[in-house]
Amino acid sequence: MRKNMLLATVMLLMGGTATMQAQEWKSFSFAETQVGLQLTSTNAPMDKLLTPRAAFALGHYFTPVVGTRLHIGASQAKSGFKDLDQYYKWKNITPSLDLMLNVSNLLGYNQNRALNVILLGGVGLSYAWDNDELKALNVAPQRVPLKWDDNRLSHNLRAGLRLETNLSKPLGLSLELDANSLDDRFNSKTNDADDWQFTAMIGLNYRFGYKGRKRAPIERWEYVTIWQDVPEDIIEYEDIPVEGLSKRMLHKEVFYNICVSDNEDAEAAQKEVFEFMNENEKVLVHIVGYADKGTGNERLNMMYSQRRAANFKKDLVEKFGCDPEAISVEWKGDTVQPFEDNDKNRCIIIDAEGIHRTQKMERQERKRTIIKRVEHTRRVKVID
Repeated sequence: MRKNMLLATVMLLMGGTATMQAQEWKSFSFAETQVGLQLTSTNAPMDKLLTPRAAFALGHYFTPVVGTRLHIGASQAKSGFKDLDQYYKWKNITPSLDLMLNVSNLLGYNQNRALNVILLGGVGLSYAWDNDELKALNVAPQRVPLKWDDNRLSHNLRAGLRLETNLSKPLGLSLELDANSLDDRFNSKTNDADDWQFTAMIGLNYRFGYKGRKRAPIERWEYVTIWQDVPEDIIEYEDIPVEGLSKRMLHKEVFYNICVSDNEDAEAAQKEVFEFMNENEKVLVHIVGYADKGTGNERLNMMYSQRRAANFKKDLVEKFGCDPEAISVEWKGDTVQPFEDNDKNRCIIIDAEGIHRTQKMERQERKRTIIKRVEHTRRVKVID
């Protein structure tokens, strides 16, 4: 039974490797920083034993499945006595060499996969120190038969699971759960078996040094068409559009009744101004308001001339969507009388100018080179 399971595993790995060789993959190195929590297993409430942990790792993936890393973790471990409600802490650092297997890539390599599942196992050492809190507790010596006073060096055997996703092409985010087996003396208490330390950490890794492995080139023979080019100059005539610019002017007069600043007949003039602004470029519109000298007084006439000019511009902007920056307004009241007829001076005068772009066709001569081709075939080697 064991032989069959081993054979199936080997065939699965070989099948995954063959699938990956059919496409390009990239080996890479990485550096990672991790933070999280750890729990040292003992007979005490779990929430009393949780302590912070941090780690740093340097690693390299030799294939899309197999990688290794040097991992250094540091934490403040904690143990205690539930019946006494007394707990003590000490410090430890754990360097280890880990083997990493990306099981997501066993059946097919995909560098852009959203989530990778990675199994890991490793061996290393655990160095612990600063166990002074245990000395200060009033605990019978027989309860801590493995008590150590100075420093403690222990083996460390590790097995774990990683879930890793991509934040960007070089950056990755990981969640790692590890179980670490250490010497029974690690927490100063004995259970005639190794002590266990469980960790859960979130990591940020940066991948660098990409190296691509490409499939072997494939050679094949093909018959290709070879053309011998013979150039010949010919003269052609072509009608080409040529743009021209001309200055355009617009002059409009709108007349009002006595004491009136709005004119229903003004819409036709506004439409002409709107069309002029649409059909030309760099248009400037100047509106001047007037009032007749024969009625009213100077103050009222100035007010009416201002309203007439301002209302005309307002309608251009709000009703027709004209650009307000291209329209200037001025009012002169009855200080200027543009017409000899007194009643005609109740008016606004609009003057606009702009640039009109025209286009005409001009026939031009051009030389063109044509290629006469003589066809023949040749057998060539093509490398993909």
